[in-house]
Amino acid sequence: MNSNRKNPENSLPSIPLAERMRPKKLAEVQGQTHLLGDDCLLPKLIRENRVGNLILSGPPGTGKTTLATVIAEESGCKLIKLNAVTSNVAELRESLKLAKYYGAGKCFLFVDEIHRFNKAQQDLLLPDIESGEARLIGATTHNPRYYVNDPLLSRSQLFTLKSLEVSEIEKTLKACLQDEERGLGLSKCSFEAKAFLQIARLSEGDLRKAYNILEIIVEGLPAQGIISEDAVALFARERSIRYDRDEDEHYDSASALIKSMRGNDPDAALYWLAKMLVGGEDPRFIARRLVIFASEDVGLADSRALLMADATFRACETIGLPECELNLAHCVLFLATCPKSNSATLALAAAKQAIRDQPVQSIPSNIQDRHGRNKKYRDEQEEGYLYSHNYPDNISGQFYLKKDLRLYVPKSSGAEENIAERLNRWKILRSEIRNNE
Repeated sequence: MNSNRKNPENSLPSIPLAERMRPKKLAEVQGQTHLLGDDCLLPKLIRENRVGNLILSGPPGTGKTTLATVIAEESGCKLIKLNAVTSNVAELRESLKLAKYYGAGKCFLFVDEIHRFNKAQQDLLLPDIESGEARLIGATTHNPRYYVNDPLLSRSQLFTLKSLEVSEIEKTLKACLQDEERGLGLSKCSFEAKAFLQIARLSEGDLRKAYNILEIIVEGLPAQGIISEDAVALFARERSIRYDRDEDEHYDSASALIKSMRGNDPDAALYWLAKMLVGGEDPRFIARRLVIFASEDVGLADSRALLMADATFRACETIGLPECELNLAHCVLFLATCPKSNSATLALAAAKQAIRDQPVQSIPSNIQDRHGRNKKYRDEQEEGYLYSHNYPDNISGQFYLKKDLRLYVPKSSGAEENIAERLNRWKILRSEIRNNE
């Protein structure tokens, strides 16, 4: 506790504020009106103890553990808690045995971070869940369709919790500051009008994070201090954002960056780039995505894009952080404001499709290799190869496929508009030469 406090006898409990403020009743749960609103079925099922197996998914701090606790409390049931991060098969077997002892009608088995269980551990839940001898509530911050086994999902009802709105978090924090039993009411602190709004925004929809921010700020104040905008701003300088480099946040942020550039929105693209950098993302990962994007989405509309992206990747490898952030920003803005064309992507896909769906064409003899071991099997004079540089516009009229295919379709974006005109001119010239022959 802060040594400046005038009433040490009023010291707050050592239990974290977020845990102390955890709702015990359905009416106390904040947010999730799409699941718990007046017209929703779930509250009625909870009160009548008719809830089946549930999988609760959603970002951190949205109330998954809280909802599981409230469901058990409102249903008059016991809640056996397991955390998949620390549990093993032996503990899981014991918990299932205990859940069956109490009976499914009077007990829930709650598995937090259920995505951390491997396939064998998740399969271990199936027999008792399927027979109705145990009721499961699983919680995960990941997409359960990827991380929870299909058999377990098919036997459970999936509910997705949403990040809390700023107004909901702000309201909850104000109530917490007044609560003398579980909250920070004993601190007798007051607050400036916009301070809680700032905290709510900093928490990114995570109520637990909001409680932690508030608790830290209050701990740094004397008794009856003021939670000011300046105090929140000071905390914000040292804050870390929610960003897991190995999980969904990593891929979702990269996707947002790519799609923003593809949609010609430099502001959004720069924002998602900044989020990844502040979150500690490897700049080389970002640069690799930019190199791919340069050919996949800009392509022939502006071929400088690939040169820019390649230079950026080399800068990230040779210069490193923090200076290479400028190179990344430079490249992201360039790519976001380039004309776009995915014609190279489509053309390659069409060529592969032609290889798969049609007989593979043999290489016309006139364009086969004339060097190495092939040379002794063919007479150069009989090959009929026409050296393109000897003809106007490099168009000789000869065939390069035995059966013509139209794979590359240029778009009217940027430099590719000129390519389309050039190809059309060559097509006419080639046709005239062949007709004359």
